[in-house]
Amino acid sequence: MAAGVLDAVEARAAGRPVCAVRVQVGALQRLERPVFDQAFALIGDGGVADGASVEIVEVPVTVRCRDCGATTTADGLVTTCGGCDGHDLELLAGDDLVLESITLADRAPGPGREPRRRWADVPGHPR
Repeated sequence: MAAGVLDAVEARAAGRPVCAVRVQVGALQRLERPVFDQAFALIGDGGVADGASVEIVEVPVTVRCRDCGATTTADGLVTTCGGCDGHDLELLAGDDLVLESITLADRAPGPGREPRRRWADVPGHPR
């Protein structure tokens, strides 16, 4: 998972250094944060995302019952409808893995100054 995110970050960064990454991860992805962080740091070492902070936005599982139309949201796997206990469910959200944004450094920091930051062009990002 970390390799896929890093590939997307590198493609968007186009060689420019990355300061921060924001990723939406659905609950069904079962992300283990310490494992992800370690993998991202190891495979990103020396690249454009070396040292970048990673913010994870967790997306809960949301299903709609095809029998009664009720929508149920949970932090994990949903196997029954919260309204009628039915099992004919449509997955609406929760299996996501979306690179929401990256923040780029416009220039290398000099003594006593921070790099300027800006949002990269990430499709679907509201900024």
